[in-house]
Formats: sequence, C-alpha cells, structure tokens
Amino acid sequence: MAFFRKLRRDETGATAIEYGLIAALIAVAAVTAMSTIGTNVSTKFQKAADDSDGTVG
Repeated sequence: MAFFRKLRRDETGATAIEYGLIAALIAVAAVTAMSTIGTNVSTKFQKAADDSDGTVG
C-alpha cells in the first residue's frame, strides 16, 4: 500500500507525458485537417477535369 501512495505522489516524468499527450493531440488534429483538405482538393481537381472533358474534343 505504501508503494501506491509513493507512486501517486511521484511526479517524475509527468511533464514528458504531458508533452507527449499534447504532441499526440496535435498530430491527430493535423492528420484530420490534412485528410479533409486533401479530400476537398481532390474534389476540386476532379470537378475541373470533368468540366474540361467536353471542351477538349
């Protein structure tokens, strides 16, 4: 039981863990944003390609 009390009060490495969690949150947000932007850009290019299909020939 004393081990758990000591472990609970020990804050060694807490800052590193917090920075790790913040980095993970930023990574998830970045991946989500890039995925959304990529989908939107792909849709715009596909629409431009579809619109230009009739004018080429």
